[in-house]
Amino acid sequence: MESVDGAVRTLPSIGRLSRGLLFGRPHGKFGLSPSGRLLPPPPRSQENADPRRTAFLLHKQWTLYSVTPLYRFSNTRLRDYARLLSAFIAAEKQKGLAVEIGVELDIKVAVSSLPDLKGSDQDQAAILVQLSLRSPASSKNSEEKLIWLGWFCCVSGDDLSENVPEDFTCLPLFLANGAESYTSIVGSWFQKTFDCCFRRLAISPLNLSWMAAMWTGCKVDKTTSAMELVFSVPCLPQPLDISYAIHPEDAKALWDTVQKTPGEITQEEVDVFMDCLYSHFHRHFKIHLSATKLVKVSTAIASAHCDGIIKFLQSQYLTGMLMLLTELAISQIQ
Repeated sequence: MESVDGAVRTLPSIGRLSRGLLFGRPHGKFGLSPSGRLLPPPPRSQENADPRRTAFLLHKQWTLYSVTPLYRFSNTRLRDYARLLSAFIAAEKQKGLAVEIGVELDIKVAVSSLPDLKGSDQDQAAILVQLSLRSPASSKNSEEKLIWLGWFCCVSGDDLSENVPEDFTCLPLFLANGAESYTSIVGSWFQKTFDCCFRRLAISPLNLSWMAAMWTGCKVDKTTSAMELVFSVPCLPQPLDISYAIHPEDAKALWDTVQKTPGEITQEEVDVFMDCLYSHFHRHFKIHLSATKLVKVSTAIASAHCDGIIKFLQSQYLTGMLMLLTELAISQIQ
């Protein structure tokens, strides 16, 4: 298998993807500029899921990556992968010196499955990687400190899964929380072991506007947080951002007048929604937000930044948000 070790350290946004030509698709049900998206209810497999099993994913800042399909990955070998990754991390920390597999290390690795995070029966179960720190002098029963989390998932990624050979596993979306150094090491091991390739996943202003509209239409029990849009003003000597906060009830009332079909959103509706917000802002401040760049969206459901940083706040909408992010990850590896 070909190694991409030279580009692995920082997991950059590189142009060539490992085995990339195998996974192209001429046109999927979604795209970078979709004319419409359905907002399905939680899949049946999720209706009885215990939200406590994924609650630890909320209120954390996740960095997004897209990942090409993993070659010869097996869900039955997760414990083996944890041992091998643990040895790899130890070797990296010791500047390449070999470490015997199975010895007690100061960083414990756990690799497990998250079966609740699926959009359909065809999706692979999400895979969670956890790094915990413990003192070498401490006892085996001492408390461990979680220092890094990462997880692979595929929610409603049928278009990609149906077009890959049998030896490949489709988990196109990767989310990391913790030091970039650990993200780099873990990513390096996965790339070498499964001949895959990681790329940072940015979120375009277009897709941020979709998120603003979709999340505004979501119902929550109680919310006091405003919907906030952050815009970056271009062509200035010094960086300047404009923060635009809208009361959640006002934003929801506006969206209800724009949306024509419940459970479905179109590009036209998103455009009208954003244009109304722009017009309101211009009427009060004489500033054309259409000349700026939307860089961040924050709502009671989630927040997302154009650099590919996201935070989930509501467990009941987690699967739906991951469906959109899976779509964006797939579009990047086509």
